[in-house]
Amino acid sequence: MEKPVINKKLLVVAGPTATGKTSLAIELAQRLKGELVNADSRQVYRGMDVGTGKDLNKFSIFHPPAGEAGFQFSIKKRLKIGYYLVDKVPIWLLDIVEPDYRFNVSDYLSCALPVIDDIWRRGKLPILVGGTGFYIKALLDGIETLGIKPDWQWREKARKLKLLGLQEMLRKINPERFSKMNQSDRNNPRRLIRAIEVERQLKKLKIKNEGLNLKKRNLLIIGLKAPYRVLYERIDKRVEKRLKQGLLAEIEGLLRKGYGFQNSVLGTTLAYKEWQEYFGEGSRSAEVKRKAIERWKYDEHRYARRQMTWFRKEKRINWFDITQKNFSQKVEKMVRKWYINSKLDLKGEG
Repeated sequence: MEKPVINKKLLVVAGPTATGKTSLAIELAQRLKGELVNADSRQVYRGMDVGTGKDLNKFSIFHPPAGEAGFQFSIKKRLKIGYYLVDKVPIWLLDIVEPDYRFNVSDYLSCALPVIDDIWRRGKLPILVGGTGFYIKALLDGIETLGIKPDWQWREKARKLKLLGLQEMLRKINPERFSKMNQSDRNNPRRLIRAIEVERQLKKLKIKNEGLNLKKRNLLIIGLKAPYRVLYERIDKRVEKRLKQGLLAEIEGLLRKGYGFQNSVLGTTLAYKEWQEYFGEGSRSAEVKRKAIERWKYDEHRYARRQMTWFRKEKRINWFDITQKNFSQKVEKMVRKWYINSKLDLKGEG
């Protein structure tokens, strides 16, 4: 296969749960010399493998970025960056933090931006894959506040400044942001203070709030979908599979390490939170287990619907129905044409 000219291109494989996003992304990476970048907000947690569907096998070894990848991260000490090789394809941003760390979109951008830059630097194609639409949107387009909390101490000082002083401060920090504000916002001290507050925090975090800001021709978003009936069937089968793979043993091991349903993300994560009663004092009856499984399936169905509601708002997605014959070949054809020739009408299939 001819070698393409890389110009900071990014391929995204998105969609609801249980549509086979990762397996398709791995196949594309093998053909196009790409590397996967995880965009699942729960697969970032170490030790939560079966329930989040990482599908790592006993041969999967965590590789730190230093050396082969040739770069180091200067971010929060608790974040562990590296990649796993799955079918000889690197998958980045799995197992970043322990389950008691409250990972957020700011953390995600702190990790994803330098990883993608490094993949580009090495002449490879980054393939963003996952179902957390908020993370994908933040990475592509930026999120205005990035979840930045109010700095009440600074706000108290800022309230003493006059309007012209606030305007001048924002103009110095980020003249482009100031120029984009309408007249009403420029004359509103509260909005100016918030804008300055966000810019100050962004400079501290060294995060670009505009996201990757890619040119249209350099971005291709593939969306996988299926009728809800099919999705629910696939979800239910996957639930049963994960039970057989040892989900309950995984939860028990996490509990022994001190990660509980109250002090970690176990209490808020699908496939884990449904088992709180089962792992309670003297509650491991067959009936409690049956109800936990039933609740888990229901919660997964509801999550898939929420994901589709989110992704339908993204007009750049080229949708493919996984129930259609030869859909994966159609995806590959579109991706190859975009990646090699850069001559693609990105309207999608609808």
